[in-house]
Amino acid sequence: MIYFKTTLLSFFVLFTGMTSFAQQTDSAYIKDNFLKIERQIPMRDGVKLFTAIYIPKEKNKKYPFLLNRTPYTVSPYGEGNYKTSLGPSPLLLKEGFIYVYQDVRGKWMSEGDYVDVRPHVANKKSKKDIDESSDTYDTIDWLLKNVKPNNGKVGIYGISYPGFYSTTSLPEAHPALKAVSPQAPVTDWFIGDDFHHNGALFLADAFNFYSTFGVPRPKPITPDKGPKSFKHPIKDNYRFFLDVGALKNVNTKYFGDSIKFWNDLMAHGTYDDFWKARNILPHLKSVKPAVLVVGGFFDAEDAYGTLETYKKIEKQNPGATNNLVMGPWFHGGWVRSTGEKFGDIEFGQPTSTWYQQNVEVPFFMHYLKDAADAQLAEATIFLTGSNEWKKFSTWPPKDVESKTLYFQPNGLLSFEKPNQNNSFDEYESDPNAPVPYQDGVQVSRAREYMIDDQRFASRRPDVKVYQTAVLTEDVTLAGPLTADLKVATSGTDADYVVKLIDVYPEDAPAPKDNPKNVSMGGYQMLVRGEIMRGKFRNSFEKPEPFVPGKVTEVKYALPDVAHTFKKGHRIMIQVQNSWFPLADRNPQQFMDIYKAGDQDFKKAKHRIYHDSTQASGLTVTVLNP
Repeated sequence: MIYFKTTLLSFFVLFTGMTSFAQQTDSAYIKDNFLKIERQIPMRDGVKLFTAIYIPKEKNKKYPFLLNRTPYTVSPYGEGNYKTSLGPSPLLLKEGFIYVYQDVRGKWMSEGDYVDVRPHVANKKSKKDIDESSDTYDTIDWLLKNVKPNNGKVGIYGISYPGFYSTTSLPEAHPALKAVSPQAPVTDWFIGDDFHHNGALFLADAFNFYSTFGVPRPKPITPDKGPKSFKHPIKDNYRFFLDVGALKNVNTKYFGDSIKFWNDLMAHGTYDDFWKARNILPHLKSVKPAVLVVGGFFDAEDAYGTLETYKKIEKQNPGATNNLVMGPWFHGGWVRSTGEKFGDIEFGQPTSTWYQQNVEVPFFMHYLKDAADAQLAEATIFLTGSNEWKKFSTWPPKDVESKTLYFQPNGLLSFEKPNQNNSFDEYESDPNAPVPYQDGVQVSRAREYMIDDQRFASRRPDVKVYQTAVLTEDVTLAGPLTADLKVATSGTDADYVVKLIDVYPEDAPAPKDNPKNVSMGGYQMLVRGEIMRGKFRNSFEKPEPFVPGKVTEVKYALPDVAHTFKKGHRIMIQVQNSWFPLADRNPQQFMDIYKAGDQDFKKAKHRIYHDSTQASGLTVTVLNP
């Protein structure tokens, strides 16, 4: 998700890409060459969905449809008011498509009731059994019969929440649906996307998003009449959320009882049927359309959903056309930037432009307009560090080796297992003085935290740091990561945050574009970070307390990476017990955190073991040279 900085409308504009760098097209061309019509398309249960349709004025050709279904408004409304860009890429604008934008059920000008990540109905028995798959099917069926001239083919695309609606088009897909591109798709809101990561609530994201998006809509409205963005009374998100205190104070201080999905978050603190019903992945079977899954390794919201959607389609659909693209991008960065840099890190080329020209456009042109075969690789992956595109026949790649980076005494890190006895680091964690997720002061959560310098954290006594010697050769990681910690705590619950970091040499040059005057000497670039709520270490359904003082294994997966640690750099791992206010605070007592009071947050002692019998480390996937 993304944050509200001005008005709600500006939020939706950013999300639909209307003001993105890559889609600043000539609006005059659209008005001159497209006819816009607006229709209320009836669904099988009688509910009508508001749909804006842009039809090429040239009538001597037949055109395929490109459909985008969104909860973020299809504005501007009115048949005389045109979008300033159309489609997933400006490169497709003049290629001849009918562009269709639809407000999903219950949002903006569509009828019906809105349900967040609406559960899929696997065995529909009547017209009342509706879901996003059936709404997509009914929309396509209506378009084919009522919008001419069309060639009988449909493609669907979308980023983030619209990425979820793209994914939901795949189960029981309409026969005319030929190409689907879920991009950074919302997938599982408890395990790894947006609002929870491994059971830990992503507090800043959930609060900021639902403070506006979750406001009830009693009847169809346009954005100018919709809810306004939340104004933070404290312009520092770290201090603001500390001031909020325990999570149960959110409703008392700010929301009241009006934000239904926030109340759902508070009521479902384990991976129960509420969350399982909202996981679309088990339903991605018998997939017929060609699929292009797209995402960014530095996507703060839905990197998990991108990778898991691709992997699940592969596993459940042998022989399906299913391709993956992962670039060095933030959320939607493949269309909202040139992709030449992110934060302080430069990639040496316009990665977004390359992707649009060489992957996205050929994909849709081939499957919807019978152009030449795109000949896409199974996985098209950008390696940061070495800054190069690589094409793989599988993801993860075949030519890899699993190795473990072991923590060592004195803050060292090595592929060699430690040989000491009873070796550990001990420190104290205080949830009332949590480790910040990012340096500096921000009102809203900044997307750059995914790749930013971690030197601010490495200086804290409650962050344990382990790093290798200077590398004598390049080390490329391409694939999954697994943290395997042997820990003990004086409390009965704890969070664990593991961060994989690229440490630059002292003589590293400054970025070419360096308005902040950043020193890259010793820069600690975050490559991947992930949290685990300790009570879920064995089961997300049945949390378990820690036994104080007992050595316990905490093992969990981090999203895949593709990064080269260059010769002369170091590999670093940081471990901490808070990541605030990105993640909510753990009281370090075993309890329902959503019901905890301010008095429940206690200091605790922690140990991280690194000896011959209790070795902690990070298992990585090393690409063979």
